[in-house]
Amino acid sequence: MDVVRRAEVITVFTGAGMSAESGVATFRDVETGLWERFDPTQIATPQAWASDPGLVWAWYQWRARVVHAAAPNPGHNALAHLERTHSVLIATQNVDDLHERAGSSTVSHLHGSLFAPRCSNCGRPYHGVDAQPEHAVHELRVEPPACPTCLSPIRPGVVWFGEGLPDDAWRSAESAFTFADVVLVVGTSGGVYPAAALPERAAARGIPVIEFNPEPSALSAMASHSIRTPAGISLPALVDALDSAA
Repeated sequence: MDVVRRAEVITVFTGAGMSAESGVATFRDVETGLWERFDPTQIATPQAWASDPGLVWAWYQWRARVVHAAAPNPGHNALAHLERTHSVLIATQNVDDLHERAGSSTVSHLHGSLFAPRCSNCGRPYHGVDAQPEHAVHELRVEPPACPTCLSPIRPGVVWFGEGLPDDAWRSAESAFTFADVVLVVGTSGGVYPAAALPERAAARGIPVIEFNPEPSALSAMASHSIRTPAGISLPALVDALDSAA
């Protein structure tokens, strides 16, 4: 696409569909095993943490282990490859590290990260072995480790329902959309705010927005183009076309 080829700054907005192609279940998918009787939306709240931190910690450790075992898909790899010729800024709603493992260098995690646990009291990052996904214990309840500074429980590094977005990630994402020459919206329903407001604002300023999603989304109506194929197919095809035209 000419609009992408001519762009100096490409801002990419990714959602759960991007990771689903790597085998990572979307947040609201029915879980299996120990977790099939739990509603994730009820676990992912400050109230759930206050009521049963062992349950919440175990669930997020399980998710971290699932993600750790997954691999970036061709869509992730294509975005990393795109950095060879363009400035690519990624704002993601995903809490995994698949963009980084694919090689993307500038990623803003609007909803936090499974791999950035922190103290529930003083907020200090926690790097203990007992928080690493490869050492996660697959049980229904696992007591969270204690902060070495204030001894408070370590919490998952994600944004729960009812919490504000991380200031640094939000500012970085706002900047990425402000300076974008084109916006690629990949694998998101476009229904989770305030994150979904970012591509909407870009479109309102006249910045081309290209959607990559097999199904229509809440952002389809304002997109300049909608490509109805999975990101693992459409993004590599885009990169190949750009390379061929170079």
